[in-house]
Amino acid sequence: MRDVAIIGVSQTKFGELWDISFRDMIVEAGMGSLKDANIEGKDLEAMYVGNMSAGLFVQQEHISSLIADHTGLVPIPCARVEAACASGGLALRNGIIAVASGYHDFVIAAGVEKMTDVVDPTPAIATASDQEWEAQQGVTFPSLYAMIAQRHMYEYGTTREQLAMFSVVNHKNGAKNPLAQFPFEVTVEQVLKSSTVADPLTLLDCSPISDGAAAIVLCPADMAKKYTDTPVYVKASTQASGTIALHDRKNLTTIDATVNAARNAYDMAGVGPKDIDAVEVHDCFSINGILAIEDLGFVEKGKGGVAVEEGMTELDGDLPVNPSGGLKSRGHPLGATGIAQAVEMVWQLRGEAGKRQIAGTEIGMTHNIGGTGGTAAVHILSV
Repeated sequence: MRDVAIIGVSQTKFGELWDISFRDMIVEAGMGSLKDANIEGKDLEAMYVGNMSAGLFVQQEHISSLIADHTGLVPIPCARVEAACASGGLALRNGIIAVASGYHDFVIAAGVEKMTDVVDPTPAIATASDQEWEAQQGVTFPSLYAMIAQRHMYEYGTTREQLAMFSVVNHKNGAKNPLAQFPFEVTVEQVLKSSTVADPLTLLDCSPISDGAAAIVLCPADMAKKYTDTPVYVKASTQASGTIALHDRKNLTTIDATVNAARNAYDMAGVGPKDIDAVEVHDCFSINGILAIEDLGFVEKGKGGVAVEEGMTELDGDLPVNPSGGLKSRGHPLGATGIAQAVEMVWQLRGEAGKRQIAGTEIGMTHNIGGTGGTAAVHILSV
């Protein structure tokens, strides 16, 4: 297997993008990544695109052909990758495997979702849960994560204020990100007093409905410096599965797919949690951010809320979490999220993250999950 490098990245602004279409977003991100990589479309050999549900959100299937067509990349192979909210992370993993195997040299891994073109996106999002046992019984993702939050609070004494603090840190970081959907700060009091969505979660505990796209250019590591002075190297790319439904799990407060993907990633990269300088975690809800830092091995199970309260996850803390603003502040266009996480980590490793730059970042991690943890993708990147 060959070592793999990232030589180009790009991301659109995330938000309610009324003036840009699904196809235009992916073109913007794709062309931006090619420019950043100093290559042309004719140099590419394949494309992998993460997308959860264009069929339900914009009534468009066969997006692999659509994207190859409108990016001007016909006839190269383009494949759509779907794993709910982890679609982007798995598209990146597929691209990495294609290059590592020697099958292709230059590959784009991208992600795109346009969620605001439907009146109510909830039914489309709910397809990522177990239809028979969850969605068709009226259970939504906020209520599933609310059950997890209640159990975590019961078992470990996690407080409502600690959940809110995770959102506060995200927004503090997102306020420094010009591409974020919500680039402004919030207070604990504002989180607590925002509208209840599913007790104990309020509106400001929940990631938004978002449009956006992101793209990454990959190539063999030994070719990378021909195209960029600042290549970023893929040290690990792992995927693990978990049960799709909560009722099949032994423990509601642990995402087993995250634990297993992280363990394999550390082994592959030859590092441990203490070696990670910054991490982008999948905080679709504030409780999932707390679960993530526990399940990735950064803190003991049950101590995530305390770690956030003590400032561990701040940009100047022992483990900066979500310098981009995370899903809560940067936004969460489902298929694009896993790619956007990696784009942010590349900017951090290059020293190009502006006001949110974490000094001395040499090893970064991204964590992308689908649904309530039925799929997890973990990547470790380094300079």
